[in-house]
Amino acid sequence: MQIDIQRAGTTPRLDDRPIEKRIGLVILATDHTTEVDFQRMVASERIGLYTARIAYANPTTPENLKRMQPRLSEGASLILPDEPLDAICYSCNSASVVIGDAAVAAAIEAAKPGVPVVTPPLAAVAGLKALGVRRISVLTPYTVETSRPMAAYFAGHGFDIARFTCLGFDDDRAMARIGPASLVEAAVEATAADSDALFIACTALRAAGAVPAIERAIGRPVVSSNLATAWQCLGLCGETAPRPESGRLMSLLGRTADTPDPSPQGRGSLAVAPDGHGEGSP
Repeated sequence: MQIDIQRAGTTPRLDDRPIEKRIGLVILATDHTTEVDFQRMVASERIGLYTARIAYANPTTPENLKRMQPRLSEGASLILPDEPLDAICYSCNSASVVIGDAAVAAAIEAAKPGVPVVTPPLAAVAGLKALGVRRISVLTPYTVETSRPMAAYFAGHGFDIARFTCLGFDDDRAMARIGPASLVEAAVEATAADSDALFIACTALRAAGAVPAIERAIGRPVVSSNLATAWQCLGLCGETAPRPESGRLMSLLGRTADTPDPSPQGRGSLAVAPDGHGEGSP
C-alpha cells in the first residue's frame, strides 16, 4: 500500500538563529566540569552552548598541555561550521598559560575568524582587575612544575602574589573529584591574611559553585577559572544584570576592565572585558 505524502502549502518562516546568542566551548576530552558549570551559569533561553572536545592525555604537565595547541583549530572548526559565534572559550587554564593566550587565539581564529576568544587566565586577570585587587593569593590543584608558569603569568600581569599554594595533582579527572567542602578548606589555608583576593586556577575544579561559600569563609573576593570565563562570556552576550548570588565577580556584570595586550604584535581577538570589547584586534 502506497501512502500519499503531500507537500505543505505554507512555507515556515525562519528565525535568524535558533537561539539568540552562541557560545562555543573547546574543552578537553577528559573534562568533567566546564559544561556543567556553563550550563548552570551561562546557558539560558537566549544563550546556547556548543561544545567540541579535543584529545588530551594525562598527566597534566607543561609538555602534555602544549601538545594540545595543534588541535585547537580543528576543535574550533567543528563548532557550528560556517556559522558565527558570539564568543569561543578554550577551557583549559594551565594550557592557555603554557601555550600563550595569543597563540591560543590565533589557532582558534584560524577556524573562527573574528570571534572573540576567551581564555581562563586572561579572563581571570580581567576579573581581578575589575574587582580592583592587586595583591592576591593563588590556589592550584597542579604539581609544583605545572604551577610555576602560572605564578610567572600572574606576576607578569602586574599582580603581587602574597601566597601561592598547589595541591600536587597531575590528573585532571582526579582534580574534578575534589569536593566543594575540601575546596573551601584548601582555599582558607591558601589565603594569605594580607591578600586582597584569592584566585583558584583550573577548569577541572568544581570551584565556581563553591565561590560564595569561600568568599564567606575568607571575607574577600574569590575568582575561579570557570567563574571568570563564564563572567566574560556572559558579558560578550550582552548580559548586564548582576548575579551576586554567584559571587562578587558576577555582581560586576556589565563593567569593564582593561588588560595589557599579551602579545608583542597585538594580534588576535582575545576578549578582555565583559562588554564585548576585544583585545589585540587587528
